[in-house]
Amino acid sequence: MRINLTSVFVNDQERALRFYTDILGFEKKHDVPLGEDRWLTVVSPKDPEGTNLLLEPSSHPAVKPFREALVADGIPFASFDVDDVKAEYDRLRGLGVRFTQEPVEMGPVVTAVLDDTCGNLIQIAQRPL
Repeated sequence: MRINLTSVFVNDQERALRFYTDILGFEKKHDVPLGEDRWLTVVSPKDPEGTNLLLEPSSHPAVKPFREALVADGIPFASFDVDDVKAEYDRLRGLGVRFTQEPVEMGPVVTAVLDDTCGNLIQIAQRPL
């Protein structure tokens, strides 16, 4: 068994697509119209056949209080591996991304947390080789 698809709730799918592709560097995989919304997924260019990230519309009433509670407590909704957290932190800050946690060593792992501008905190993590 392996993870095929996971999701983040986003306020605006088009804005989320731009952030996740133009800023974070993911590639659009699926874009299927579904009424007012879209089945919109992105993948890592390093693993285009790997796990899809669904940019899920946040219209369900349970989403808002759930996300607000996570953000209020500084809890990331998702975590993405990167090769070098400090380099990615510098690159993303240069693109105007707001971080809620600067790079921090947590044992053998280095993490930082960013605001995806779509209602979520996202962790980037560098794990030992």
